[in-house]
Amino acid sequence: MDRTTRRHLERVGIALTGLFAVAMIAFLALEWLQEYPYAGTLYDQYMIAGMWLDYYLGTGVFGYSFMLRSIATGALVGIAAPLVGTYLVHREMALIGETLAHTAFAGVAIGLLFSATTDWDGSLLVSALVVAVIGALLVQFLSERTNTYGDVPIAIMLTGSFAVGTLIISYGRGGFSGVSIEDYLFGSAAVIPAEGARLVAILTVAVVGVVALTYKQLLFITFDEQAARVARLNVTWYNTLLIVMTAVVVVGAMQILGVILVAAMLVIPVAAASQIAHGFRETLSLSILFGQVSVLGGFGFAISQGLPPGGSIVVVAIGIYALAILASSRAGSAISMH
Repeated sequence: MDRTTRRHLERVGIALTGLFAVAMIAFLALEWLQEYPYAGTLYDQYMIAGMWLDYYLGTGVFGYSFMLRSIATGALVGIAAPLVGTYLVHREMALIGETLAHTAFAGVAIGLLFSATTDWDGSLLVSALVVAVIGALLVQFLSERTNTYGDVPIAIMLTGSFAVGTLIISYGRGGFSGVSIEDYLFGSAAVIPAEGARLVAILTVAVVGVVALTYKQLLFITFDEQAARVARLNVTWYNTLLIVMTAVVVVGAMQILGVILVAAMLVIPVAAASQIAHGFRETLSLSILFGQVSVLGGFGFAISQGLPPGGSIVVVAIGIYALAILASSRAGSAISMH
């Protein structure tokens, strides 16, 4: 396949991914506003389409709002996670996703404790998001203000936040009713509430918008941070922005993949794209496409076999990575900035 044809296919794939994401965001909005006449009518059309899909595929899941909500959440995570992950992988910061996932778990535990001891009945995702962002800022602070090796603050935050989370869960065991901690550890399609899916939609739109506006600056600091400092670019600010976006994506992906597997969507699609892409922009596009195929393929496999979606998505992603290695003609050559 020549390069021009390949680029056309990539653009078509990105366009289809964008249209699908818009359709899923529209579904989440209509689900929220279904009490209003016009929104309710359009929402019913989505549910009818789901029932027809069940009829043709011989399944019995797409006619339920919770499944469409899970697919919508997964599709949006499949865009935002590889988008941010492309910068992280090329900066050799892949472990930061796992660290912030454990920090978000501590946020869930803190939210549970706060809810059990006060009258607060807010979403645990909000507490997870707040704590994950604070953790991201703390990692950035420690990385710039201490004389340790670069991955030491990350390792300290990873183990420390998970330790705090397990202590709080153990302390409050028996008092945290109505919440399955295993769903946050391993992910679950059924655990995603409507407000959680809407939060992911808002955060995904925000992440895509921020990356679009700061693409050149993030690219500059990714490939040559020292030159960016010499050019008087506010490197600290953009590093902080990137790590906060990572925290945001992690909290959204945690609903589907769980704390243990969440880092996979930040890394594996990007690793697969890096095997066959010839430039950073192409890596970005391919990683998003591979992320979408991983999510949709993982959901399809999970539904057909009655398996958890989180592990299924990761297994499909690894399969794509293996195929990318086989199809690659690269032997250790570097990816260009273009």
